[in-house]
Amino acid sequence: MRVALYQPEIAGNVGAILRLSACFAVPVDIIMPCGFAFSDARLKRAAMDYGQAADVTRHASFADFAGVCRQAGRRIMLMSSHAATRLPQVRFEASDVLLMGSESAGVPDEVRDSVDARIRIPMAPGFRSLNIAVSTGIALSEALRQTGQYPE
Repeated sequence: MRVALYQPEIAGNVGAILRLSACFAVPVDIIMPCGFAFSDARLKRAAMDYGQAADVTRHASFADFAGVCRQAGRRIMLMSSHAATRLPQVRFEASDVLLMGSESAGVPDEVRDSVDARIRIPMAPGFRSLNIAVSTGIALSEALRQTGQYPE
């Protein structure tokens, strides 16, 4: 299992996701560009000392990232508030990558159209989205549960 962030914009969110990934021993792919410098104090504050333990790979573009995934036989599973498939309906595989879009724009159409699945987290009527770090935690937890990859 891996988590991928498409052109993230908010350092605090990325820091929280890096902390999450370190705690669950799940690598993170970051698809550039980011909306902040990786030396940003907000990133370090949110990740705390866990950020250094996170396994992070940066990719120059979505095409580069997708090529690496395809070569490794990994499915790209896009989390989107606009998707039709609900999270509880998905059957994850251990090698899947959970792709999270940027905070303000999600992903462009060409990225959305190239992924293996588009998944949404069901919410109560009248609400449109969750914070990206919260969404990542929810989706990752379900994927790890299904694939038996929770740390001991």
